[in-house]
Amino acid sequence: MMGKISRPMLVAYSFLSTFFVIIFTLFTYFFASNTKNWWSKLFEVRIFQVPILFHIFVISLGISFITFFLITVIQKAQYGKIEEKLRLLANNDYESKKLEQPVSYPSNDLYIQEVDKDILKIKEKMMEMSKELQILNSRPQMMDGETKEEILELERHRLARELHDSVSQQLFAAMMLMSALNEQAQKLEALEAYKKQLAMVADIINASQSEMRALLLHLRPISLEGKSLKQGIEQLLMELKSKIQIKLKWDVEDITLNSSIEDHLFRIVQELLSNTLRHAKADELEVYLHQVDQSVLLRAVDDGVGFDMGQSKTGSYGLTNIRERVTGMGGTVKIISFKGKGTSVEIKIPLFKEVKSDD
Repeated sequence: MMGKISRPMLVAYSFLSTFFVIIFTLFTYFFASNTKNWWSKLFEVRIFQVPILFHIFVISLGISFITFFLITVIQKAQYGKIEEKLRLLANNDYESKKLEQPVSYPSNDLYIQEVDKDILKIKEKMMEMSKELQILNSRPQMMDGETKEEILELERHRLARELHDSVSQQLFAAMMLMSALNEQAQKLEALEAYKKQLAMVADIINASQSEMRALLLHLRPISLEGKSLKQGIEQLLMELKSKIQIKLKWDVEDITLNSSIEDHLFRIVQELLSNTLRHAKADELEVYLHQVDQSVLLRAVDDGVGFDMGQSKTGSYGLTNIRERVTGMGGTVKIISFKGKGTSVEIKIPLFKEVKSDD
């Protein structure tokens, strides 16, 4: 029950208790010695030229703070383990042995005992919810006789083909024309303002080409098309490297998961690479995929321009899609970004035997 008493109240109770105990003890002593006007002695008797009443006040205050410190240390030892268990649940570390270890508490402190039991109940409920989410995501959603994924894939193919056959080729032709005009301007010694305008238009076309490459990468098939997750991710990375000048580093473990989870992770990597290509302006990108115990860990780190996490961002639509996909698999997303220092995205998906394979 001590956890329900606020710390300021604890100091006040301890101070008052100590103060009145000392006063009562002195009163008993003065009464036994037949001292009259004993209360005046509290001001008359001095220690180091200071009335004894002041010493009683200081002693009471000191004992109250010592009591407060000792109880705080004991509570932290108890509640620290509770906080650690809650952090493990927030990170989907359901397999951690620390969740099963009981928290030591006094036999009469039913409050901590109930909290410890509730954490185990929450763990079981969260595991069941994550399992149900993964099972629901693995079921195809039918629309007019076709699955939602099939419709999306056909539409992506159509858009990618049209963009490549029309807009992408037109941008390439415009870029070639601008290069020729720039060369002529240099030879004819054109006005400096004219050269700057040509360079500005060339930069705009170049930026449009980069945006088009990102869109075409983004519109790649939503499924792995028979490839393993490792092969699909590595193909995306090599394609990104061929489109822009960027230093790539990756460590992708060859793991086999439920097909729906693999497709979601593949699509998440596509979103991350598309964001890097369109917004990050990064010189270096690192991608890691590993199975750690009963979880899959995906992490992407770039050294790009970053963004202010406290403000809504125009290009945050891709990150919203990633969050929705991870939530649908019962996982968690951690995004850390600072302006001018890059962005780190860490995704953790729990694995369960019931949905680990399609069988």
